[in-house]
Amino acid sequence: MRPKFSTTIGVNLGLGDGGLFLYPKVSLHVFGYDNYVTEPNFDYQLKQGRATTYLLNVALGYRKIVNKFSFYSFLGIGGGFILTPRTAVDPATRIVMLNNKTNHMGLIEPGAGIEYNIGGANVFIESSFMHGLGDIGGQPFNAVPVTIGIKPNLSKLFN
Repeated sequence: MRPKFSTTIGVNLGLGDGGLFLYPKVSLHVFGYDNYVTEPNFDYQLKQGRATTYLLNVALGYRKIVNKFSFYSFLGIGGGFILTPRTAVDPATRIVMLNNKTNHMGLIEPGAGIEYNIGGANVFIESSFMHGLGDIGGQPFNAVPVTIGIKPNLSKLFN
């Protein structure tokens, strides 16, 4: 699979004053995908297709704050599903039928990031290693998403 597009929404929930946090997040990733596996009724290979992931992950993390910088790491588990395309051709009508196969999968995700405080928000960069507990089209699912963004400090709304 080749990376194309991704987006993530999550929240860091502090667990006391020791730097621990809970990190639930939802991720959407789109990959370029070549399907070389044929199945009954889907007996053609596909090149330059697109696979889409919908994943939910819950991680436990630790954050160390140094001046305006924050360094953190996390380890999470989760799962979701990955839609992969497959094709069939009706030779009589010469019509190609595209179909998405739903692949359910668990995953393990360790990761780390750096934040810089700019007042009421943090600018951050984060990366992780998503290891799927299954395969897609006969290949293991592993991805290394890199996320760059802004985390608003919502805790000020509740104080």
